[in-house]
Formats: sequence, C-alpha cells, structure tokens
Amino acid sequence: MTIRNKHDLFEIAGTTVPPGKAADIAIPVSDLSAGMQANLEVRVFHGKRTGPTIFVSAAIHGDEIIGTEIIRRVMKKLNASRMAGTVIFVPVVNMFGFITHSRYLPDRRDLNRSFPGAEKGSLASQLAHIFSTEIIGHCSLGIDIHSAALHRYNLPQIRIASGNAELKDLAIEFGAPVVIEAELRPGSLRALAREAGVDMLLMEAGEALRFDEFSVLTGVNGILRVLRKLDIIQTKRLGKRGAPPAQATKTAWLRSTKGGICRLMAPSGTKVHKGDVVAIVSDIFGEGEEAIIAPDDGIVIGHSNLPVVNQGDALLHIAQVRVFDTVGERVEKIEDALYSDQLLDEDEVI
Repeated sequence: MTIRNKHDLFEIAGTTVPPGKAADIAIPVSDLSAGMQANLEVRVFHGKRTGPTIFVSAAIHGDEIIGTEIIRRVMKKLNASRMAGTVIFVPVVNMFGFITHSRYLPDRRDLNRSFPGAEKGSLASQLAHIFSTEIIGHCSLGIDIHSAALHRYNLPQIRIASGNAELKDLAIEFGAPVVIEAELRPGSLRALAREAGVDMLLMEAGEALRFDEFSVLTGVNGILRVLRKLDIIQTKRLGKRGAPPAQATKTAWLRSTKGGICRLMAPSGTKVHKGDVVAIVSDIFGEGEEAIIAPDDGIVIGHSNLPVVNQGDALLHIAQVRVFDTVGERVEKIEDALYSDQLLDEDEVI
C-alpha cells in the first residue's frame, strides 16, 4: 500500500485537505443541456496518521443505488482525526443515470465498459477519464459496489482477480457470504485498476433501485472490517466474522427452457446439489411443467424476481464452491452476526 507522510496535505482536483480533516469536493465533469454544471461529488477523509489511500465508489451504473446507502452509513461512523491514511468516498459515480433511474448515461453507454476514457471523448469516456485520473490515480486499493440488474437480486458477494493473496485476505476479511475469483472484463473499472497497479474489491449485492437491510449491513460491516485490517481505523467493536465465506472460481446462469410462469424453488443463499430441481416453468394454464436442474453442487448467488419469463431468460446464478458441506450454514451465520450487537451502533463514531 502507498504510504504518505502524516504531515502532508492531500490534494485532489486542485483542492487540498489537511491531516485529520474531512472535505467535500465537487469535481467538474460536463455541462448539462440546460446549462448547469454536472459534478463528481466526493468526500475525502484525510487521517492524521500515516497510511494507505483507498477509494470506495458506488452507482457506476446509475440504478445500482445500494452502494450509495452503504457509503452514507459508513461515512457517518468515521472521524478523520482518529484515522490513518486517506479514504475517498464517491457515493454516486454515474450521476446522470442516478438522477434518471437508469443504468446508463444519456449517450446510452455503459460507464463500466468505458475505462480508461478520454478527455475529449463521449460523455461516458469523459467521466471515465476523470474518475481514472482524479480517483484511481491517488489510490492503492478500491472498493466498488454494484447490485444486480432490475428485477434481479444478488446475494452479497465479493469478486476479485485471481492470483493475489493479499487481496484475497481482504476479500475474506470483508465477511460477505461468498468470495468469487472472477475474470476481468475489458473496459471495466477493475480492468483499468489492475493495469494501474490498484487492487480492487468488487461487491455485488441486492437489486437495482432497491435497498435491503441484509445487503446494506453486509456492505457497511465489510468496509469497516477492511479499513480496520489496513489500520486505517482502530476499533474492537466489530468483533469476529460470523462465518468464513464460501469460495468459488466458477459460476453459471441457469436459463428458462420455455416461456411461461416460473416458480422459483431455490432463491439466493440456497445450498443446492447437482440434480436438484431449482425452478419449475409452466405455461399460463399451469400445464407442461419443465424442471430447471442444478448442474453442480454450489450456492445460489443470484436470482430473477420476475416470474413471467421468456425462453432463454436468466433465472438463477449458481457458484460452484470449493468446500460444500458447510455452505448451508454460512449465510445463516453471517446474517445472525450482522443482526447481532457486533455491528457498531448507528451513531457510534470511530
């Protein structure tokens, strides 16, 4: 991790933040059609003590708002005068999609396929460029928070690049139910970060345009655990993890074999065996039932919330796990831990 002198000012987008202080900074992005300025809004916690610089971001896809709530709650718990290093929070990266409840930008581009971007490119490219230079360029680690698409739900999970033992330790420390070593996609934030030598934890949790408390608490607790692991904060109140996460390197989507009505048998968090019936699809009269079968032992990490399906629609996302026998208890133990007194009180500052 990058270490700085504790007496240094932290500079971002031409603004300096003294040690032990927090500051809100608006980084200009573009002019809106009506003439108003669109900004990338960030809050910087610049600790008094030496430590790494990291970022936590959300809503790269504008409708994936669960991370915005997670960041809001984490920031309430922090006091820069008690911290080491620097944390840059970006609650909403794609402010255009956030306002319009859309995954994309006004130019219909996917921001998470637009990195590293270009200063004179499309709107998506400009925003990607600003994030790359002003945020990623400062940091040695990033935590980026996503959700499932509209009408789908993701079990809270951490995705990392393979072959990085230090990053895997942080992913396990986060304490989500599942850790997945996943391939990087060209043009994504994770791919750019890797090229820049910045480690990335990608959290997937919940559903687009919705909050659910399990996902929010998993994210809040997980980020605080990572900050503690990096010695950015010091607290004993978080306690130990409820259970170690399941680990996976391979996942598969199961799709509907016909159009009709789907009855889901195994929602997210369910342990499944190879050959289990995980969903049943029938026509609108309830006839012609077809079973959807689990292809492997594993845990369901995502599912569709929409029972009306067409042939080929994605129904469930299953992760093959390395240690299967205890998977069934993992989600329950983690949920019990999250709702116990291990989580800091809402107004407790660290």
